[in-house]
Amino acid sequence: MRVRFKVWLEKEGEPIISEGKYRLLKEVERTGSIQEAARNLGLTYKRAISQIKTMEERLGYKVLERRRGKGAKLTEAGKELVRVYESVLKRFSDLAEELEDNPQT
Repeated sequence: MRVRFKVWLEKEGEPIISEGKYRLLKEVERTGSIQEAARNLGLTYKRAISQIKTMEERLGYKVLERRRGKGAKLTEAGKELVRVYESVLKRFSDLAEELEDNPQT
């Protein structure tokens, strides 16, 4: 049997980050560019900006620092959001693996 799950984090009932937004932030961190990250993930630039803006509005703080002509990078708060999401995802993944290995549990 295979255990499947989806993870997202919410604030006051509003979704903040899920797998897609997580991948977008990681790709911006890797490339240093929102536009390149969007292209690599098959998103339009407008869609990527919209996702980031919605995330920041719901959180009440910036997750990306945009530097005109110099790209973008995660803020410290953005890095912490990514770390929290990765931690939660890891715990769910570990639990899923455990349940697959020991289905009677």
